[in-house]
This record gives sequence, structure tokens and C-alpha cells, in this order.
Amino acid sequence: MDLTKVQLSEEMRKHASKGNGLHDLMEIMIECMMVAERGEFLADNPGNKGNGYRPGSTYGHGKKLQFRIPRDRYGNFHPQILAILRDQEEECDRLAGVLYTKGLTQEQVADVFDEIYGQQYSKASISRMVECVRDQVNDWLERGLEEYYPIVFVDCVHIKIHRKRSVASEAFYVALAVNEEGSREVLGIFNMPVESATGWGDIFDKLKERGVLRIGLVVADGIKGLDRVVGGKFPRAALQRCVTHLKRNMFAKVRHGDKAALAVDMRDIFRTGQRDYTVEMAWTKWQEMCDRWGKDYRAIKLLRNNADYKAYMTYLNYAPEIQAMIYTTNWIERLNRDFRRVTRMRTAMPNEESVLTLMGSVAMDHKAFDRILPNIAVDKKLFPD
Repeated sequence: MDLTKVQLSEEMRKHASKGNGLHDLMEIMIECMMVAERGEFLADNPGNKGNGYRPGSTYGHGKKLQFRIPRDRYGNFHPQILAILRDQEEECDRLAGVLYTKGLTQEQVADVFDEIYGQQYSKASISRMVECVRDQVNDWLERGLEEYYPIVFVDCVHIKIHRKRSVASEAFYVALAVNEEGSREVLGIFNMPVESATGWGDIFDKLKERGVLRIGLVVADGIKGLDRVVGGKFPRAALQRCVTHLKRNMFAKVRHGDKAALAVDMRDIFRTGQRDYTVEMAWTKWQEMCDRWGKDYRAIKLLRNNADYKAYMTYLNYAPEIQAMIYTTNWIERLNRDFRRVTRMRTAMPNEESVLTLMGSVAMDHKAFDRILPNIAVDKKLFPD
């Protein structure tokens, strides 16, 4: 029976008013359009024939649309409407992933999609989109690594997460490297309840399992015992303690009115960019400073002969052009601020996987890491030809 356009429209309207009517019509229309498109394709290719159907699906009005995709004998037919649907689905996946990794919760992402697309995407759909991001980040965090990294910055960022019906702040270990090409990349992000030298030993083992054999220089804060861990895991690696952390600790040992004068002395000790300034000269200045300030502050006097503080002067063994880049952990602390920014909108993260997904996405998309650092390779100890 042939129906007029008006009659056909009326029948479709009646069916759409039923429970799943609109959903059924969308599946039927997509399938009919693909069948009609195959008919035109076969008309232009006389030697080819139809060859049944294969199942297909996409996301529609809050539910999954399921239909049959027509095939041809030689596998050359590709419905244009299917390509459009897939492009839209991929675009929605990317949008959901970007919103989630910029700090929105899954519920907030769903609210944005409701505003843009209406009730088209269910919570399950949003969850599936976010899961795609999680899979991509996990693959990236487990990728193989290079055998040698000239410089590796290590630090922890502490984030609150739910675990066993309680909320507590836990440590997320971050390793940021400068590779042989002179650009930065995050080697890994790992979770442990607290930061410790033992924990870093476990992290270094994981990096070695992924391919790292040698590190030229490790830059870290003042965590105790790290020197022994670095020496045990990477015997040829040197350790540079963060000078910024040292200055903060020193300022905490004196009265407020003495901090400015102490800052001048600290700047004089920890110079950068001077080719004729050596570790030995810096150590002598350190001892002289401890003698002067030790007259009034016993806590500083006790530091005079502590050889552990030479680890804050390791940077002077390298080219003056890169000393300002390697004598603090500023680079990795900036990255940690970005990590905190995307997790700050949540009172506490639901689990460690969610934190790793957000932090990994930030690290993967960090535009500054695409640039080659200027003059970084002039030091031939860390960057041999």
C-alpha cells in the first residue's frame, strides 16, 4: 500500500506517541536511509551486489539506538549517515572528557549535556564517556619509557580521597623528567598513603620496570633518606635538594625582623649563572654564614658542618646556563598547582583512580611540555652528544 506524505507523517506521529515510539522511529529512519544509500551505491557499481546486514548502534534519545547496517559483496560500501553519527559520538566523548578533566564532576558534566542536548544523554552515557578518558590515561601512565633521562624532578601532591567510608589526604607521587630532546614529560603518577623515601624507592623500581636504566640528576625537596634511595636505585645519578625549600626552612629558624638579612646571605651562597663559582666556594660561604648567625641562633650553628647540606649545592657542578633550572623543584610544583586546581572543585575524590585520571589528563595535555627548553642541552654531563 502506497501512502502519501501526509499519511506517512500521520502514521509516524501516532507511533511516536507510544512508549518507545520515537526511539523506534529513529532506528527505522537511520536503517532506511542506509538501505536507500546502498541502493544508489550499487546502481553506480553494476558488478557489486548487496550482502545482508551487520549489527550497529549509536547513542540517541537517552538510549542506545540499535539497527542493521547494510553491506555489499566487496565491503566497499560505507554509509555516510553512519559516519556522521560516529563523528557526533566521538565529539561528545571528547567534550565530556574535557569537561571532566577541567574539574567538573560527572554530575556536572551531565548537567552541561542536558543544557546543550536536552535529555539525550543519560548518566550511564556520561559515565561511559568518562571511562574512555580513564582508559586513555591509564594506557599513557603505563607506557614504555626511555633508557636515559638527564634530569628527573620528584615531588608529592596531597589530595583527599574516600577510602573505607572515611576521607583522608593521601600522597600522589609525581616524576617529571627532562628527556634527551630537551622537553619535559611526566614519567608517572603513583598513589601511596604517605610520602617517604621508601615509597620513592618503590616508584623508582616501577620506572625501571618500564624501561628506565639511567638518570643523570634527581631534583627533590628535603625528604630524609632520599639520597640513599637514589644511590641504591640509580648509582650514577646525582641528587640536588631544592634550594627554595631550604630557604623556607632557614627563615623559620629566625625572628621575623632578621629574615631580610638572612635572605641576602642565602642569595649570596646560592648563586646561579657564574662560571667561576664552585661547590667548594659555596660551602665555605655556608659555614661562614652559620658562624655569623649561629651566635644568636643555636639551630643555625648546628648546621655548620652537616655535609648533607652539600646536596643543595650539586647544581654548581653543571653548566651555568642551566643552574637556575635545576636548583629548585619549581617546575614540578607548578605542575602540582595544576593538579590541585582540577581536584579543588571536589570536596574529596571518590577513589584513587579518579585522581589518577584527572592528574594524568592534565599531564598529557600540558602545552608547555611540548616546547624544547632553551640552552638545556649545553651541559654535556647531563646531555652528552
